Amino acid sequence: MNSKQRVEMRVDSKPGLKKYIEIGYGNRWFVRTEIENKDGTETEIRGMITPFKLLSIYLRIWIGYKVLVIDLKEGIKISTKPKKCIKFILGFYGI
Repeated sequence: MNSKQRVEMRVDSKPGLKKYIEIGYGNRWFVRTEIENKDGTETEIRGMITPFKLLSIYLRIWIGYKVLVIDLKEGIKISTKPKKCIKFILGFYGI
């Protein structure tokens, strides 16, 4: 059993955690899954994990300090971040 399978088993045994599957340029991996734990901490895993129930799809464009997020559920948001970065991400939010 590799480390990814161990993480998936641990995550799958805790239903209801928020999962963000992201595909694109700017993250550590081209395809990654981020799990948000109930205590607010995050776990990043290379690739996609299952099971996954889709709740929303979003596009994140981060150029310099500005971030544009177009989310099918929450609409359009523009924010400023303290870190300068370039990212073009298609994301899927679910549980």
